Amino acid sequence: MVVSLRRWASRLLFIALFFALLLLAAGGYGWLIEVVSPVHPYAKPKGDAMKVFVTDPAAPEGGNSADRLRWFYWYGE
Repeated sequence: MVVSLRRWASRLLFIALFFALLLLAAGGYGWLIEVVSPVHPYAKPKGDAMKVFVTDPAAPEGGNSADRLRWFYWYGE
């Protein structure tokens, strides 16, 4: 059985290059995802910013039909 050292060296070089390019592609993909992805909306604000939660005002129970129609157009309820 003849074992060619040149053939095994080329195979090892191919495997090494394959894994190196695989790691480069995976790292590049991870970096691209971090760059492209939007800012997390629930992240803690930085600096003097404050996170404020606003609740919708209560619907008018009474009132005339104009108030109820205005409420419907403003809030869609």
